[in-house]
Amino acid sequence: MVKSLAALFLLFSSSCLLADTQTAESYSGDYVLKVNYRYMLSKPEGYDADTAKKWPLIIFLHGAGERGTDLELLKKHGPPKLLATGQKFPAVIASLQCEPKQIWNPHGVKAVTDHLIKTERIDTSRVYLTGISMGGFGTWETAMEYPDTFAAIAPICGGAGVRWVMADRIAHLPCWIFHGDKDSAVPVENSHKIHDALKKINAPVKLSIYPGVGHDSWTRTYENPEFWAWLFEQRRQQ
Repeated sequence: MVKSLAALFLLFSSSCLLADTQTAESYSGDYVLKVNYRYMLSKPEGYDADTAKKWPLIIFLHGAGERGTDLELLKKHGPPKLLATGQKFPAVIASLQCEPKQIWNPHGVKAVTDHLIKTERIDTSRVYLTGISMGGFGTWETAMEYPDTFAAIAPICGGAGVRWVMADRIAHLPCWIFHGDKDSAVPVENSHKIHDALKKINAPVKLSIYPGVGHDSWTRTYENPEFWAWLFEQRRQQ
């Protein structure tokens, strides 16, 4: 653990002068419903040099404020913001964009995930899903619909809604939940409710509540090397 944390600290100390590695991509197809998602794609350093190596995949779902047709909006928060400053991650990262006036479609998220697994060199035992606010809700929705796709999920300031009654569907799935206790946009009770339901069935769930923090509980989370160390340690049994 100490070595992995140290390595991640080196990743996060990358110079802001390094180039943004993200490229604009899109996916369109039929998967239960018509799917049409734009996304920013980042490949890790060394991806092209070793054509035999497979890499973890992180799917990131943004909040309501980044919906639209301009992918640059995604760089306001989360992993795409960090990547835009030149920070590096040992994974392929796809930051999806939701269309205007829409919410996350779990079938669409799954379709893009499957597309990336087919077209990139992905370690299918290390596929991760995380999101903020509306994307936190989307993370729960997608995990509930497709509980055997991901190695771990990290919903931030979201909630599972009435799906907390279906907690047993993801009883096997490692999950780290984050929320600020002063969140006036999405009440912290949303995270407590699904956490308690998962804890009751002995699921591998963790909950971090930030004292005095409002809606933005994602900046602190994504800038924490301990979070990334935990995420990359999770592997799905195949």
